[in-house]
Amino acid sequence: MRKTSPFRMAVLVSGGGTNLQAIMDALNNGQIGQAEIAVVISNNANAYALTRADRAGIPAKVLSPKDFEDRAAFDRALKDLIDSFEVDLIVLAGCLMKIPEILIEAYPNRIINIHPALIPAFCGKGMYGLKPHQAALQRGVKVTGATVHFVNADLDAGPIILQKAVQVKEGDTPEILQRRVMEEAEWKIMPEAIRLIAEGRVRVDDQQIVHIEEDKRGEQR
Repeated sequence: MRKTSPFRMAVLVSGGGTNLQAIMDALNNGQIGQAEIAVVISNNANAYALTRADRAGIPAKVLSPKDFEDRAAFDRALKDLIDSFEVDLIVLAGCLMKIPEILIEAYPNRIINIHPALIPAFCGKGMYGLKPHQAALQRGVKVTGATVHFVNADLDAGPIILQKAVQVKEGDTPEILQRRVMEEAEWKIMPEAIRLIAEGRVRVDDQQIVHIEEDKRGEQR
């Protein structure tokens, strides 16, 4: 991965942008360090995440598949738009559109996603929004959580970077559990994963296992 100062990111969103906000907050308080969001891109013109970006002075772009003659044309346009901002990392923060293969091929181990479950549990096709939390409650698990992983051609199957567990409590509804997972896991490990990558401490081996280098104090960061 090339080094730049600062480390530049494109953040792809589809909805409210709570994970985007967590990233912006981490940038503002110095948690991530020398990094910046170069652009926020949404496939949904009504996504509140775009308002969050605009208020923060971050370029906000809308690109929807329905505005193109076919999916291939959209895929090329999305790649061209991201390329134009010369980013080091693409962050999927509540992005519900399928990521084009041409983008995955152009940015190997440079696209990350956050999933609201402990992969490989409750992931894959159809598992988005409240559905992973509904599945966790229906299965009766006592612990769920969130996972940050690199994106590859298979859904929710890329190398795992960070995970954080969250307790399932008596009386939880999918909505209550979703909020707890966001507050206790998603909003913490997504900024942390970005920091680790920006600092060059994340390595993926030939078996697609992630290794995180320790800092000089012997701490994982």
